[in-house]
Amino acid sequence: MDTLPFSFDFPYDSRRLPIFASNVVATSQHLAATAGLRMLVRGGSAADAAIATAITLTVVEPTMNGIGGDAFCILWDGSKLVGLNASGRAPALMTADRYKGRDQMPGEGWDSVSVPGCVSLWVELHRKYGKLPFADLFEPAITYARDGFRVSWMVAQQWERAIPRLKDQPGWAAAFIPGGRAPQPGELWKFPAQAETLRKIAESGGEAFYRGEFAARMEKFAVECGGTLRASDLAAHTADWVDPIGLAYHGTTLHEIPPNGQGIAACMALGILENFDLTGFAPDGPEVAHLRIEAMKLAFADAHRYVADPKHMEVTPQALLDKAYLKSRAKLINPKKAQRFGPGALKLGGTVYLGTADASGMMVSLIQSNYAGFGSGVVVPDTGIALQNRAAGFSLQPGHPNLVGPGKRPFHTIIPAFITKDGKPLATFGLMGGGMQPQGHMQVLSRIVDFGQNPQAAIDAPRWRLHEGGDLWLEPHMPAATADALAALGHQVVRTPWPSFDFGSSQIIWRYPDGGPYLGASESRRDGAAVGF
Repeated sequence: MDTLPFSFDFPYDSRRLPIFASNVVATSQHLAATAGLRMLVRGGSAADAAIATAITLTVVEPTMNGIGGDAFCILWDGSKLVGLNASGRAPALMTADRYKGRDQMPGEGWDSVSVPGCVSLWVELHRKYGKLPFADLFEPAITYARDGFRVSWMVAQQWERAIPRLKDQPGWAAAFIPGGRAPQPGELWKFPAQAETLRKIAESGGEAFYRGEFAARMEKFAVECGGTLRASDLAAHTADWVDPIGLAYHGTTLHEIPPNGQGIAACMALGILENFDLTGFAPDGPEVAHLRIEAMKLAFADAHRYVADPKHMEVTPQALLDKAYLKSRAKLINPKKAQRFGPGALKLGGTVYLGTADASGMMVSLIQSNYAGFGSGVVVPDTGIALQNRAAGFSLQPGHPNLVGPGKRPFHTIIPAFITKDGKPLATFGLMGGGMQPQGHMQVLSRIVDFGQNPQAAIDAPRWRLHEGGDLWLEPHMPAATADALAALGHQVVRTPWPSFDFGSSQIIWRYPDGGPYLGASESRRDGAAVGF
């Protein structure tokens, strides 16, 4: 491509301002946001806009999601809150014996591939709440894939970063680096094979994917490469309507999809945090950060021990969310010292996020992902179907409820959220980014509820992240005094450089209580936008 007469360095802080409109779409890539807005302009519902946005994201942000990924949503349909779990299950041939001798599930290749579910969410959400013809929702995505789009800055960075990990996986290099390199910011990217796949999915109402041509092609490629996925696994897949779980926190209620997702951890962390008085502390100060961090540690300890496919869980979500139990967990926190926690004793019993809202009052919170960037790295030849590595979420620990097994849904990181107050809808809310998601949900909601920060300020604020190795990662704009104080409390502080992909990306659509316009806030850490009319 021609060289532009400037660099892509961004040396200064940037603040975004929220928008106000009667119809809003907010997501992590601007072309996808406007794709959803086009459906609202044409008279479509918030569900139509969400589907069109989600489909377009598979084209314009392939580094984070794809046709072969999973999806969930929570939706206010005008009178009630409903949830849709479209996560896929382990193929019938994916047994624990297949992984004998391994310490953990693989993160790349066919052995990390579970059944993809996002296409089923598009189909089912449209069946129940769509107003426009299903095929119309694919038009922007097909056009961008066929005719090309200019790759945005953050997506280009993610693309480049994926090459060392995935260049040798089946089909990935041919599909995504055909010229031997990632596209540069502003470069035109075309993927006609993906356009044709989307066209056939649109025309068949999803049947071509789960019971037709693409199911057969996925099975053929799996057999050739030694994978477990079969057409019968795809045909057996279902997306399930579920009742969201929720926890009341200082007058508002945070709702999440119930397990197999990790959203329950965000609710648990807030339920633990609720036992401390934050009055008088600064929102960016070390006292509040420490309490939030320790509450999150406790929630994660339980989530990683107990959360699994609900058919295999040993405890109920209600037991994990019991206020008395969470109060007992809160008593373990020492305000003056960082600690490590194990799970409590209970009675046994790479992602994209988007929000849409329309003038009728329908609001959709939707999340879609291939898990790690580009997922497993497996791309079915000449289709643009990049398959997720969601099976990496299974455990290999014998007896664990999340032990890998045929037909099981794995522990899932992607979690759409919704906020209500007094039984009425308040906000669509999400923060993508693997294990960062419940941490971000808790941090952002606490900022809004406990300190009165507006949604845009709450998502622009500096974040921390508990890393899997036990370190505490801090964004560069976290105040130095807070970082030093957290280190003094015993946290293993790691300062991360900007730009970082590790602290998530949030979008919020906040509803005015008098039925007036929505406020849309979009993440400054990504290429996205909140748009409306």
